[in-house]
Amino acid sequence: MNIDWSKLLVSLIACQLAGFVGAIFTTSNIATWYATINKPTFTPPNWLFAPAWTTLFILMGIALYLIWEKGSWKKNIKPIAVFKVQLILNIVWSVLFFGIQNPFAAFIEIIFLWITILATIILFYKIDKRAAYLMIPYIVWVTFAALLNYSVWILNF
Repeated sequence: MNIDWSKLLVSLIACQLAGFVGAIFTTSNIATWYATINKPTFTPPNWLFAPAWTTLFILMGIALYLIWEKGSWKKNIKPIAVFKVQLILNIVWSVLFFGIQNPFAAFIEIIFLWITILATIILFYKIDKRAAYLMIPYIVWVTFAALLNYSVWILNF
């Protein structure tokens, strides 16, 4: 397998950039607002989130690269477009939950994020099964995040 390093780098950077933008809204509120709200007992320690998300964004970047390698952007426009939508929804969740500090709105939004991730997995599976499998840890984590988000909403509002 020949690796197109420029495509791989663009794919990885695009996903990490989404994580960086989301972190702008998250990081500043961890020690303030987030520290003061009630959280369920199954809440992971704060230090776990950065490495977990970094890993997930790397896996997403590799998945995107595999789809891009299977044809042009034009040929795979639908799965790539759905992938972009889920990436944007990922950022929007951070804005809603941490930036605006609205767990209810974030919970509604994370449902749409989850559906879009599932759609991405299904579309990727038709093109490259490996790309779909690389997205599975992400949907598992977002499922857990949705439960956590719901619990925070119930415990605080």
